[in-house]
Amino acid sequence: MYLFNQYVFKEMNFGIKFVFVFLFASSLLFFTCLFIFDIITVFAQQGNTTINANDQFGIEKIYPTKSDGREWYVNMSNPKNDPNVTFTFNPRLAKQDDGSWKIRDDKIRINVDTLNGTEEWKNVEITGYVKLDSIINPRKSVTTDIDWVARTDQHNEAFPCHGLSLHGGIYPDGSAAWKKEIWFTGGYTKEKSVPKITDSLMNRWIGWKTVIYNTNNDSAVKMESYLDNSNSNHWVKVFEITDNGGWFASSSDKVFYSANCGRSKDHMVLNSGPIVTFRADNVVLNFKDLSIREIEPPK
Repeated sequence: MYLFNQYVFKEMNFGIKFVFVFLFASSLLFFTCLFIFDIITVFAQQGNTTINANDQFGIEKIYPTKSDGREWYVNMSNPKNDPNVTFTFNPRLAKQDDGSWKIRDDKIRINVDTLNGTEEWKNVEITGYVKLDSIINPRKSVTTDIDWVARTDQHNEAFPCHGLSLHGGIYPDGSAAWKKEIWFTGGYTKEKSVPKITDSLMNRWIGWKTVIYNTNNDSAVKMESYLDNSNSNHWVKVFEITDNGGWFASSSDKVFYSANCGRSKDHMVLNSGPIVTFRADNVVLNFKDLSIREIEPPK
């Protein structure tokens, strides 16, 4: 009987040990699988970050796209075949062998509209690649520039107050500037500019980005300019300004207040706008890979 009890006791010890070993092995396997899953998740997130670092055209983003934010990309097969786009003055476009488009007009206006029921453009990153073939009128008195325009509406002298806008431009000589337009046409400020951020733009491709977003709890607006000088998707910030008041229209009080827009002479363009315009003046222009994205502004 004693031997029988001893045998049973040994078997019970063995069973308990087996259960503990089984539980330990199961726990070890569970946590190992969990660890591997975490590693896979991290790499997947890193992979998504890498993918999302570039836009649809493979162009680097400066700021991430806003969650559920609107994005627009030019139809490179036919830029005019887009319900969101209007070309002011209806210029003739010619497709080039490299897939880009050439447009010759002394006033180029590619307007990207907001569809009914969608949010207007506000905090945005505007991108495009351009090449200047020639200047149409070489007189110094004629404005010649590349200019991405945001937070704006139609420009029509019959509705002067609709012309509120911010202009981020670059000139053929390689200088850059920002201008504010409080109404069209007598509400322009003097531009804030930087000289010679690069060499002449003639006969070479460059990338031009402008970024606009509100800051300080929507009490000021930040404007940034970026240049891809070598057409290699390498972007460098070349200019930035913040409008928090004190940037005045250059017209006289009599002219400025004649529009009756109800705005001060240093009105800040903090609002959204239904139109973003890719604009150029007095040039034969090649363009490609135009885009607009609603961005998540930096904190």
